[in-house]
Amino acid sequence: MNLFHTLIEQMQVMKLPLYAVTLTAVPRADTPLLLMLHWHGFRKQPTPALPMLKPILQPVPGSALQINDRWRQPEVVEEAVLDAAWQLGAWDVQREEHRACTYVGASEHEALACKQAFGKYDEELESELLVSEAPDRDEMLQLGAQVGYIHWQFRPVNGGVWQSTAEDDTLLEDGRRIPPCPIRPLALKGGKLTKTAFRLGQINRIILLK
Repeated sequence: MNLFHTLIEQMQVMKLPLYAVTLTAVPRADTPLLLMLHWHGFRKQPTPALPMLKPILQPVPGSALQINDRWRQPEVVEEAVLDAAWQLGAWDVQREEHRACTYVGASEHEALACKQAFGKYDEELESELLVSEAPDRDEMLQLGAQVGYIHWQFRPVNGGVWQSTAEDDTLLEDGRRIPPCPIRPLALKGGKLTKTAFRLGQINRIILLK
């Protein structure tokens, strides 16, 4: 599983900076993974009713990609996420473990978080917010709601919007890092909502504030 190469290919096609990358997995071996790329950019949207007006600028929708690589343990997926985040210069990786949200008494917040993790929005908004190349996304959402899911997120420096503001002594000039990633996956903790942060970046100098 090589998420880094997949991300590089998508960035070369879109030619837009990334704001964030997320990956969602159902903790069942060999189930598809949902990779979502959140772009920073705008596209011109014409106004048919008022053709004389200048086109409205709309945010470029995110990309949802289905990853069908085989895997047995969540640690394999997490290792691929950490590797991609490391090479793209992310400061950290945030992992969230969510329980099922279809049981009696589950909160609306949990159900909404599950839908958003799989890129599901109101029909009117979804076409504006996401371009999906994930044919099994509905089935992934249903299974995730039944058994729980894992959600990873990182913000790349290389190819992202953060390169000009990154304060990190581990980065090369272009915002990348040389592999391999020294941070290893951690066992899942479980629970209602469990958050784990993997720190990748480091500052070894004193920063003086003006």
